[in-house]
Amino acid sequence: MQGKIVKGIGGFYYVHVEEAGVYECRAKGIFRKDHRKPLVGDDVKISVLDEEKKLGNVDALLPRKNELVRPAAANVDQALVVFAAASPKPNLNLLDRFLISMRQQSVPVQICFNKADLVNREELTRLEKIYENSGCHLMLTSVLEQSGLEEIKELLDGKTTVVAGPSGVGKSSLTNYLQPKAAMEVGEVSRKIDRGKHTTRHTQLIWIWKDTYFLDTPGFSSLYLQNLLREELKDYFPEFEPYQNDCRFQGCMHISEPDCAVKKALADGKIHSSRYDNYLLLAEELKNVRRY
Repeated sequence: MQGKIVKGIGGFYYVHVEEAGVYECRAKGIFRKDHRKPLVGDDVKISVLDEEKKLGNVDALLPRKNELVRPAAANVDQALVVFAAASPKPNLNLLDRFLISMRQQSVPVQICFNKADLVNREELTRLEKIYENSGCHLMLTSVLEQSGLEEIKELLDGKTTVVAGPSGVGKSSLTNYLQPKAAMEVGEVSRKIDRGKHTTRHTQLIWIWKDTYFLDTPGFSSLYLQNLLREELKDYFPEFEPYQNDCRFQGCMHISEPDCAVKKALADGKIHSSRYDNYLLLAEELKNVRRY
């Protein structure tokens, strides 16, 4: 039988097999010997030990398309980062950190501002303007009013998507809209591992429909950039790319150097000040980072 690991905890791996359900499995010792650790998102082959109790063994790990470090997961096609347009007010510095983190791992990002019904058109246009040249597709949704959700469905179809964002932005409501059985399935796994309401502390892969999975991650309120030098930061802001070869100095940081084409583009309104201001804050944060 072939399935996908939807959760791993305490040496148990919960494997979803389409049309059959979730099996609680142990991984064979051969993986430990080979120093290979199964990850959420891994495609695996299992043997069933008890069909009634849904128990089995993981016999083989199938080849991975990719492997993420944060969150630890395999075979991810894209990330959907969900922030609220209001309530809570979006922390755009946190969002920009997430975009950099995913870009470091070569994962395309889709941005979703939920609760779009809580703000006026002017504010929505402002958010669209900030991210129009960020290299990410942006969507405005309201799960409450069920607007903009068809676009998300199309975006997710046939892919494994990491869904991330702060708590309280409507990720759970979005998941329940897309897959009403999701809460039930999570509950079923919770009972098996006796974690109850605390399961949100772990990364959870939720089957939405055929070949389509949501990688639900715990809400985050902070995110520190790792394995990134200050000099590399500018490469993670796609808005700078069209201009930085026109700077007077090669390796220009676009901060205090004269004749900087990026700063001129900023002054001309071609780069949004919100993104540039966050670039300055992050550059300051990375000032003392050294790679050893």
